[in-house]
Amino acid sequence: MDAALRDLSDQIDQATQRLLDTARAITDPDLRVPSMLPGWTRGHVLAHLARNADGMRNVLVGVRTGQNRPAYASAKAREADIEQYADRRATEHAADLAGSAMALRTVARQLPDDGWQVPVRMLDRADFFPAAQLLTHAIALNGGQRE
Repeated sequence: MDAALRDLSDQIDQATQRLLDTARAITDPDLRVPSMLPGWTRGHVLAHLARNADGMRNVLVGVRTGQNRPAYASAKAREADIEQYADRRATEHAADLAGSAMALRTVARQLPDDGWQVPVRMLDRADFFPAAQLLTHAIALNGGQRE
């Protein structure tokens, strides 16, 4: 991993730690409160963040193995997973977020330098982008101040 990507990865680690600290402070009743996203509770948002990390990890595993591995089985499956996990207890959300973040970090740190230039995509979007842009996507998700 070159210096710029290493710096970005370090920023992700810091943002992820802030997210995990926040997730650990959330109570079960807090998770049922509507978020700023229409139709989603805070539990939906936490489930989305964990599943998104899993999706990015799937894509990077595909890059590492030379296979075109999708982020999710389908958009419908992704939505079903978010819905399924949204109502969990706060401790389960925190553990899930920590596990998905660590798994993504591990795969990202193992990716060879040339892997970061491999074109990838999330979901069924037609546009491909270099795998390195997944890191900026992760910063945007983890670093924001939204509920």
